[in-house]
Amino acid sequence: MTHTETVITVSHLYKKFGKFTANDDLNFEVYRGEIFGFLGANGAGKTTAMRILCGLSSPTSGTAMVAGYNVAEQPELVKRNIGYMSQKFSLYEDLTIWENMRLYAGIYGVTGKAFRDRAENLLSELHFLNHRHELIAGLSLGWKQKLAFTVALIHRPAIVFLDEPTGGVDPVTRRQFWEMIYEAAHQGTTIFVTTHYMDEAEYCDRITIMADGKIKALDTPGNLKASMGVETMNEVFVGLTR
Repeated sequence: MTHTETVITVSHLYKKFGKFTANDDLNFEVYRGEIFGFLGANGAGKTTAMRILCGLSSPTSGTAMVAGYNVAEQPELVKRNIGYMSQKFSLYEDLTIWENMRLYAGIYGVTGKAFRDRAENLLSELHFLNHRHELIAGLSLGWKQKLAFTVALIHRPAIVFLDEPTGGVDPVTRRQFWEMIYEAAHQGTTIFVTTHYMDEAEYCDRITIMADGKIKALDTPGNLKASMGVETMNEVFVGLTR
């Protein structure tokens, strides 16, 4: 798929905490329907950058536009037009699947028939319609993560931010989760994902690798491997961040 419509634009973005620079002159674009990998070791600055793009923090200088909105000037509009799934489980365990979906949909103004139709459709795609009244607490971690991703899509956001979404789940569930990511991207949703699994980096359309607050590389997995003369993304990552 050729990606041409820009949905995230970051220009000369800096984030400083006192004398410490967490994000140092970041510049990149992300396109509609793209799976964009955002990689870096702990402390590289990727979480700080993601918080800015989600409207949760303001840059010290520079600009970031997300879904057509300025993150510093219009953070609430940014939040309403994105979905987010954290590495830590984000659904309420003492509520049922349906109650969680209704709660999050309501936050984004999706109620009544619109909610019921979307929730039924999403659960049908998961083959989970008959489990709607089960408590989240009783589900496996893999199912919890798949449902959290589904809930992040319920208001049909332009962009979904996934922060290490497959941490701790088994390989089969990871593969199923990535099938869901591919399907969402195919339907035009932009996926902005961080991961520590280098095999998952291979699934992205393009990848940014950060170290020490700076972007060290930005390209397709194939081009990055070719440019460094290596065979795996793990070798690319180690070569750029060590």
